[in-house]
Amino acid sequence: MARLHLFDLDGTLLHGTSAPVEISRQLGLETETVALDRAIASGSIGPPEYATQVHALWSALTEAHVAAAFAAAPWLARIEEVWAQIREDGDYCAVISLSPSFFVERLTGWGAHAAFGSRFPPLPFREPVDPAGLLSAAAKVHVADRLCAEFGVRRADCVAYGDSMSDRDLFEAVPVSVAVNADRHLTGRATHSYVGRDLWEAYALVR
Repeated sequence: MARLHLFDLDGTLLHGTSAPVEISRQLGLETETVALDRAIASGSIGPPEYATQVHALWSALTEAHVAAAFAAAPWLARIEEVWAQIREDGDYCAVISLSPSFFVERLTGWGAHAAFGSRFPPLPFREPVDPAGLLSAAAKVHVADRLCAEFGVRRADCVAYGDSMSDRDLFEAVPVSVAVNADRHLTGRATHSYVGRDLWEAYALVR
């Protein structure tokens, strides 16, 4: 039976940062977005409030900014090698993130079979954020179930990789999980734990 590897983005594939912070860095708004990251991590705001506030910060955002943020971001090493090996083994890999889909979906170019993020309006923004398109910790499980149906695998054949409480529901839904540079809230919920900057080493724990 094939397996489905499900990767978080912020703090997992990206080391010590999030896609919104890297995007905001291109606009000189890193400090403001780091504060929002802390607020959502603490639970003082939820995904709708977070998305509304970064949307307001990004009034001048263009596709060129996003491309520059993606290229300059501190990615873990050997992401493409891991996904190539997963494909060679006949397995599947996908990214599910609360970050904007216009950033997350770029990872299909690195070999992910699928990539899902929160839906924002087209760039440059002319419309508000639709809360119905935003992902949450619980929504990650629903996306995973859709992917299972698409690829013909079961939840029992899934492996989740994540770092924070936004991955909690998915870690509880699948039998195998890897806490990658994770906070203490998630480490105790994982079947494996990895600290470092090489995705292959985390993948090797469950290969």
